[in-house]
Amino acid sequence: MTRENISRQMQQAGVRRLCIISGEASWCQLSAQKWIDELTGDWLCISESPLFSTPYCPPGALRTLLGREFLHAIFDARHGFHAEAFAALAGTLKAGSWLLLLVPAWDDWPQKPDADSLRWADVAEPISTPHFIWHLQQRINADEQILLHRQGDPCHIPPLPPLPAWQCQAPLQQHAILSQLLHQPRGVAVITAARGRGKSALAGMLAKQNTRCLITAPAKVSTEVLARFAGEHYHFMAPDAILEQVITPDVDWLIVDEAAAIPAPLLHALVARFPRVLLSTTVQGYEGTGRGFMLKFCAELPQVTCFTLDEPLRWSRADPLEKWLNQALIFEDALPAPASSDTLIQRFDIADWADNPAPPEAAYRLLTSAHYRTSPLDLRRLFDAPGMHLWLAGDVPGLKGALWLVEEGNLPADLAQAVWAGRRRPRGNLVAQSLVAHSGFKDAAMLRSLRITRIAVAAECRRQGIGLALINAARAAEPQCDFFSVSFGYTDALWHFWRACGFTLVRIGSQREASSGCYAAMAICAITPAGQRLQKAAAQQLARDWPVLRQFIDIKLTLSSADLPADEQEFTAYDAQLAAGFAWALRPFEASLPVLKRLLRATDQPVPLLRAAVDASDELTLLAKQAGLSGRKAIITALRQQAAAALEALDSERATILRQPFR
Repeated sequence: MTRENISRQMQQAGVRRLCIISGEASWCQLSAQKWIDELTGDWLCISESPLFSTPYCPPGALRTLLGREFLHAIFDARHGFHAEAFAALAGTLKAGSWLLLLVPAWDDWPQKPDADSLRWADVAEPISTPHFIWHLQQRINADEQILLHRQGDPCHIPPLPPLPAWQCQAPLQQHAILSQLLHQPRGVAVITAARGRGKSALAGMLAKQNTRCLITAPAKVSTEVLARFAGEHYHFMAPDAILEQVITPDVDWLIVDEAAAIPAPLLHALVARFPRVLLSTTVQGYEGTGRGFMLKFCAELPQVTCFTLDEPLRWSRADPLEKWLNQALIFEDALPAPASSDTLIQRFDIADWADNPAPPEAAYRLLTSAHYRTSPLDLRRLFDAPGMHLWLAGDVPGLKGALWLVEEGNLPADLAQAVWAGRRRPRGNLVAQSLVAHSGFKDAAMLRSLRITRIAVAAECRRQGIGLALINAARAAEPQCDFFSVSFGYTDALWHFWRACGFTLVRIGSQREASSGCYAAMAICAITPAGQRLQKAAAQQLARDWPVLRQFIDIKLTLSSADLPADEQEFTAYDAQLAAGFAWALRPFEASLPVLKRLLRATDQPVPLLRAAVDASDELTLLAKQAGLSGRKAIITALRQQAAAALEALDSERATILRQPFR
C-alpha cells in the first residue's frame, strides 16, 4: 500500500502518526525528501534553516503559527530537540497527517551534544542529554504505531489496527456547554481542556451569541482563534487596562482566555469586578499546565462551575501521535498518593537513572500538577542539566511530595568581584548572583549553595508536614553546602511556609514579576558557620534598607531590627564600599538607592541631581529631560559622577582607596 493510501486511511480513522528517521544527517534529509515527493498536501519544516522547498519555521518562532493547520510536517532534531516546539507543532496537525522526526544515528543519539541544552542547562557549550533521549527511545520502541526508520534498514510502515470511521464529536460537546453558559446565572465558569479541544473557539461562540462580552488574555495575539469565532463581537482589553478603568465596563461576561497564565492577584481582581466570568485554560501543553491553576485558584472561588472539553477537534480519541506525545513529554496526570501514615523520604541518585527511571518521571508529573508554569523545558532541565538534586516523599508511582534543587555558587573570587561590580552576569546562580549584584555580598557567590527551584506536595497530602520534612532531609544530607536558598513570588502564605522551614528573608525586588504579579523575594537557610554569617549580614542589610525600599514595594512586612546598630541609617564603611561600586563601577542604581540615601545624609556636598534622583527614583526620564540629558544612560552616568563627588567630599583619602580596585 502506498504512503498516499495509508494517509487516506489515517484520515478516515481520524488519526495522525509519527515517523522517526534516524541516521547520518544527509541520509535523514534525503529520506525525508522521499516522503515529501510521495505525499501530496502541504508540508511544514521546523528547522533552524531551510532544508527543503517547503515552508519552514525556526523552533523558537513556532508560536507565530499557532491557530493554523497543516497536513504534514518535519521536525529537525539532528542537532537539538526543542521539546516545546515539537509539542506545539504536533498540535497544528490534523487527521491523516504524518510527522517526521529527524534524529541522529540511533545508538549515537544519547551521547550527541544537544544544541537546545544552551537554552536550559546554564552551560557555555552544548551537552549530551542521555536521560531524556533514552526516555524518548524507550517510548518509541514500546509503541507499535510509531515508525522507526534507521539508516540501513528497510522502511516498513506498521499497519493501522482496525478502527471505525471517525466522526468528530467535539462540536456536540461545545454546543452542549455553550447552551449551559448562555443560561448561566452570576458566578464564574471554568473550561479546561487539553490542546486541540476547541476551548478558545467555544469562548468565541459565547461572545458572538451574547454580544455583550469583554475578552482578555495574557497577550492579544493568543486570541486569534477566539476572535475568528466571535466575529464582529470581539472586544479585547488587556487585563491591566481593565483594572485601570475607574468604572467597570458594562458587559454581561468577562471572558479570560488562557487564564492560568495571568498572575493570580490580577485574576482575583478581574473576577471580583464582573457578574459573570468565563475562565478558559489549557491543562497540558508546551507552555505549561493549568492543573495547578485548577487546584489553587479555583478552589478559592465561592461560586464556580467547571466544564471539561475532552473531544479532540482535528483528530480522534484513538490518535497514536497524541498518545505517544503525552507519554514522551509526560503530559499525563500524577497518580493519587496512597493514604498512609508512614512517608519514606529519600534522595534520588542520578546514577540510578537508566535502571530506575520511574521516580524522576513521577516527580515531574507531581511538579506539573502543582506548578502551572512547569513545561517541557523544565523536563529537559530536570533530566539532564548538571547540578540537579531530587528528593522524593512516598513511593512511586503515587508520590506524596517532591523537592527539586539546583547547585549554585562556588564561583572564583575574581568572578564574584566582577558580578559585584556589575561587569559580569554569568549564566545560572539566580539567588547567589542576585545577593552579590543587588545586596553586595560577594560571599554569596563564592560559598556553595543549593537553590530550591520547585517543591510540590500532592493535594491530598498537604498540611501534613511533608514539605518541611523534605527540606529538613535534604538539608541534613548536605553538610558541605553552606546554605539553601529559594526565590518566590511574595505572598503572606508563602512567606509563612518558608519562615516555618527555617528561612530568613534577604532580598525583595522592587518590581512585580510578570509571571506571578508578586514581588520577587529571596530567602536563605544557613547550614555552615559561613552560611550563618551571610544569613545574618544579609538580613540586617535588608532591615536597614527597608525604610527606603518599602516606599516602592507595596507589601506590609515587618522586619526584625534585632542586632541593628542604634543608628541604623548611619553611613558605614560597608556602605562606602557599595557606594563606591555605584560611583566607579557599574552597580545598578535601583540596588544602590538605600546606600545612596545614607550617603546623602552623611554629606552636605551639593549634588542636586543625585538628591533629586534618590528622592524620585521612578522619574529618572523626567529628571534627565529637566537636566538637558539625552536619556537614562546619560543620567546614570551623571549620577555616578555626583556619587563620586559626595564620597570624595566626605573623606577624600578613603575615597582614593575605595576607587583603587576600579581603575
